[in-house]
Amino acid sequence: MKMTIEVDCTPEEARRFLGLPDVSTLNDHLVSEMSKRIDANMSLLNPEEFMKNWMSFGTGAQEQFRKFMEAATTTRR
Repeated sequence: MKMTIEVDCTPEEARRFLGLPDVSTLNDHLVSEMSKRIDANMSLLNPEEFMKNWMSFGTGAQEQFRKFMEAATTTRR
């Protein structure tokens, strides 16, 4: 035997029925805080600064890998 029950309710109604806490004020606070942080850090989205940071990381990572490989080959001899 197979039964199907379909419940038609809003998320708010389901939350209340199940006794879950109302987190809408917390959500609103988090969204406003994230908006403030994004606005404060808009200078980090400058394309020139973005690329400069990426390029310095890439060069540093390549140099570290080269040093690692040199150390690995000299210790085996």
